[in-house]
Amino acid sequence: MTLSPSDFSSHTPMMRQYLTIKAEFPNILLFYRMGDFYELFFDDAKRAADLLDIPLTARGKSGGNAIPMAGVPYHAVENYLARLVQLGESVAICEQVGDPATSKGPVERKVVKVVTPGTVSDEALLTDRQDNLLVSVFEHKSSYGIAYLDISSGRFVVTEPTSLEQLQAELQRLSPAELLYPESFTEYGLIQSYKGIRKRPDWEYDFDTAQSILTKQFGTKDLSGFGISDKHYAICAAGCLFQYVKDTQRTALPHIRSIIAESATTGVVLDAATRRNLELTQNLQGGLENTLASILDTSVTPMGSRLLKRWIHFPLRDLQVLTARQDAVSNILDLELGEVLISSLKPIGDIERIVSRIAMRSARPRDFARLRNALTNLPDIAEDLADVSATHLKAISANVAPQPVLQALLEKAIVDNPPVLIRDGGVIAEGYNDELDELRNLSQGASDYLEQLEVREREATGISTLKVGYNKVHGFYIEISRAASNEVPDHYIRRQTLKNNERFITDELKQHEEKVLTAQSRFLALEKKLYDELFDLILPDLERLQSLASNLAELDVLNTFAQTAERLNYVKPVLSVEPGIAIEGGRHPVVEQMTSEPFIANPVLLNEQRKMLVITGPNMGGKSTYMRQTALIVLMAHIGAYVPAQSAKIGLVDRIFTRIGASDDLASGRSTFMVEMTETANILHNATEKSLVLLDEIGRGTSTYDGLSLAWACAEMLALKLKAFTLFATHYFELTLLSEQIPTLSNVHLDAVEHGDNIIFMHAIQEGAASKSFGLQVAQLAGVPKAAVSRAKQKLAELETEQHRIHAEGHLEKSSQVQLPLIDEPHVAIQKLAQIDVNNVTPKQALDILYELKETL
Repeated sequence: MTLSPSDFSSHTPMMRQYLTIKAEFPNILLFYRMGDFYELFFDDAKRAADLLDIPLTARGKSGGNAIPMAGVPYHAVENYLARLVQLGESVAICEQVGDPATSKGPVERKVVKVVTPGTVSDEALLTDRQDNLLVSVFEHKSSYGIAYLDISSGRFVVTEPTSLEQLQAELQRLSPAELLYPESFTEYGLIQSYKGIRKRPDWEYDFDTAQSILTKQFGTKDLSGFGISDKHYAICAAGCLFQYVKDTQRTALPHIRSIIAESATTGVVLDAATRRNLELTQNLQGGLENTLASILDTSVTPMGSRLLKRWIHFPLRDLQVLTARQDAVSNILDLELGEVLISSLKPIGDIERIVSRIAMRSARPRDFARLRNALTNLPDIAEDLADVSATHLKAISANVAPQPVLQALLEKAIVDNPPVLIRDGGVIAEGYNDELDELRNLSQGASDYLEQLEVREREATGISTLKVGYNKVHGFYIEISRAASNEVPDHYIRRQTLKNNERFITDELKQHEEKVLTAQSRFLALEKKLYDELFDLILPDLERLQSLASNLAELDVLNTFAQTAERLNYVKPVLSVEPGIAIEGGRHPVVEQMTSEPFIANPVLLNEQRKMLVITGPNMGGKSTYMRQTALIVLMAHIGAYVPAQSAKIGLVDRIFTRIGASDDLASGRSTFMVEMTETANILHNATEKSLVLLDEIGRGTSTYDGLSLAWACAEMLALKLKAFTLFATHYFELTLLSEQIPTLSNVHLDAVEHGDNIIFMHAIQEGAASKSFGLQVAQLAGVPKAAVSRAKQKLAELETEQHRIHAEGHLEKSSQVQLPLIDEPHVAIQKLAQIDVNNVTPKQALDILYELKETL
């Protein structure tokens, strides 16, 4: 229900206030603070009740109808916000900012923050081991710009995809928690499946406005110092994104200090299908288990875990960086630092996100305590790295040096175990501020004074059982047993009667009580003021703390690589600018950990003389595993990790492509075969001599002869024109004939052994083509009824007999069952050229023929 301001007159003053504020946030839920609850009204209430499964009630009437209302308790609001954020919803938090004691009418309220899926920074609303990214996309005549921000770390990045396929791959890599797009965006089908998509007006993507917003944030004249001045479309996306963040956070963002550019030229390009097929951080079912990240990630800090996943999704081609990472891992292994570093890093926690909350002034007392504890461990880490020789580790060591001044400040300022919220008091440590200590003693009742009063009153009254006490409900009191009640002085005023005791108060004690209560409010106000000042005191250290967090995260990842290599028997790959892949005893990093049987290791050899391997063998024989393990080993080498093999020499690749598995895209009207052909087309358009291509069962989604022809043509193009390093798995045995025509193509197979009606998969790669596909035996293993398998055997025998007869006769009958030629008929232009008698053609005729051939082509 939407009301215009003219409709507000029939409402109470409080509802008019609510509706006025709600008008500013028409499309998001408004949490309106009323006492101990955040309330929602009208359509917001109905929506929240449905999303959160909370009761829908009513409050008053509007136009004769009850106003729908729903609410959540303020002390549990984080749980509800977390659920809404996970659903892609945004929430405006409206707090009381006025003083109820001085307000006439409703207490003044205003929206202090808008919580959105991509801008959350609160610990309870984030998944600690995954990045939470706000992404903005921009489109202009088939050109694209992307900007993304991790507000919980301050990492602000732009990139410009060069094609729609690359845009899709980037979005899949980033997996945005919230996605901003212009209203004129034409590729809505590409983004509609993401949660938290937000349409923004086109004017928010204005280039000049974007430049002004960004330079103002960074305090610079222009953006050339960040190396992004030529990325026009990315800057447009970044401008919209940053304005959105400012509008929702409503606070300064000092931790966002720079913006960096990513380029496909610095990394190994992985398209969307490859990321999905290789199950890097998410398996094919959408879960997190049985992925490359799940095997490699033993990081002891959340920020290390997030960095590792970023590396996995953005492998590098920078030999210098990769070699530095490898040397660091080797150094850790040589010095046996693994367990020592784990012990020192574990208490560090997630200071990356703590620092961002301090920057946005949303940190809680325990954030300061965790930062203090982290700083306390820096001397141990410095000692751990004292003997390192790797250049990269030395640089990290210099950047994680102890920070005694900041550590001392936090040790002096914050109690050992602070409460969750500052409003509860008891956060600032004793000895930090003299005035606070004095108020603290007074607000706690000044126990020395109470003890002295108790002694004086006992002496004055002669009642030995007299006690002076305090509780939060009744305040201060003098307690006397019922038996001594006849001895109570006249100036004692009865406060409370209990079963066996009477409680009294005196004028002196009442004055003390008023002084204590005043001291309590002054104490809480001063403590809040000192707490707020802590943010300002730490602000100059933000840049140093961000660098500290970044270096500790990288140290954690490098140590994780070392520990994984030692635990799982990985080796250091040799990286080379010379193209080629030579792997001895390669293993699939995930499958070998998931299977109870010993994993059969296999070699891979690809070089300039051996560019393509056509892989044959039975289903279940291990072709897909063999191909995927090759791609994963190559990828791991490009993030600086050790790899599962006996030895490996990896030439740097520019892209990894995979076309594996069958899937459809019914929502977009694409069949399984159409998806397969779309992915194949992307490979054939973009693969280069330095690419690694994995193709599995090309052409199986259509008729036998169409499929075989397509597979043949794709294999030829990859081997002869693109010359990419290719693993080509197929059940079309005819493709093995290509090795006789293309010298850089070889056949290999994974074999199986028959024993009666059973089949034993050997899982070992062999040179040459497989003898048969064992399809019927696999069908029998899968549980296909014996009658169907028997009939299939009969039909197979008939078909093979027919094929033998056709070959024996030496000709092809005009039948749909007959094998079609694998090589296309020559082009009509070539046929015409072959018919020309060049000795009997005049110059004029030759020119006419040339024009004719040109027209034909």
